[in-house]
Amino acid sequence: MAILPANVPQNTTAARVHHFGGPENIVIEQIPTPTPDRDEVLVQVAAAGVGPWDGWIRAGNSVLPQPLPLTLGSDLSGVVVAVGPGVSNCKVGDAIFGVTNKRFTDAYAHHAIAQANMIALKPDSLDAIEAASIPVIAVTAWQALFDHGHLKSGQSVLIHGGAGGVGAFAIQFAKKAGARVITTTSAKDAAYVRKLGADVVIDYGSQRFEDIAKDVDVVVDLVGGDTQTRSFPLLKKGGILVSAVSAPDQTLATKNQVTAMFFLVDVTSAALSDIAKLIDGGGITTNVGQTFHLDDVKEVHEILEGKRPRPSGKIVITMAPKPLP
Repeated sequence: MAILPANVPQNTTAARVHHFGGPENIVIEQIPTPTPDRDEVLVQVAAAGVGPWDGWIRAGNSVLPQPLPLTLGSDLSGVVVAVGPGVSNCKVGDAIFGVTNKRFTDAYAHHAIAQANMIALKPDSLDAIEAASIPVIAVTAWQALFDHGHLKSGQSVLIHGGAGGVGAFAIQFAKKAGARVITTTSAKDAAYVRKLGADVVIDYGSQRFEDIAKDVDVVVDLVGGDTQTRSFPLLKKGGILVSAVSAPDQTLATKNQVTAMFFLVDVTSAALSDIAKLIDGGGITTNVGQTFHLDDVKEVHEILEGKRPRPSGKIVITMAPKPLP
């Protein structure tokens, strides 16, 4: 276990829950600054991305065991201030981005432990807030397309839900890979997904996607339900349907002579590094929505609960001091 450097405070500020429940259960408190163990680093957090899973964890609805009390948050960007034994992919002083751990906790804090194999050097072209907005959604898109969908240049892909966080990155990554990109979206988001690079945009409110998208190589399902079921006949024989939402019907997969799978994102340093290189190469845009301060975390979770209007784009919490009124 590493020893905290003299310039790292013994205590840090974190957004915690001691009891599962609503946003009112979140408390901002001082906790001992954690010390990195083997294969871990301590990050001085600059910003933490907000995802729906943060609300599930807070409410006690995580699919993983979540011992209490816990600090919320998973996506983060910041600077490494201490390194545990066995870490070789980063050093003290490096600006990084990524995810804290496989339980998706601990990022809403001024200092957080992160597994070294779930972080990478931050893209030079992004600021800390932009970098914190992308790890889970960008890696989900990357793995759906390339690790599971095996998408290649010259192939076609149908992306359901192209205007969402994952969908927006999937459109851009697929286009960069040389694929023909078809996406479904609402009429109000049609211009947005075209700007991202979609070749064919289908308004699901007024058009049947199966009348337009035919003989595609890969379907990336970010919607589920009937949309997923109706997508099977659109695939070429030997095609692949990848869902980040729900397990596909294997009977339908066999009937249509395709492969179909559900996956959970596995954030890795390798995937993050590939994404960082692509972003720094230009042409990939992020979509940061509203930025909040850590003191406003209850308001953030009221947005997740639908108790406040939801802004467009990715919500990010900054650890910068909140300006005085």
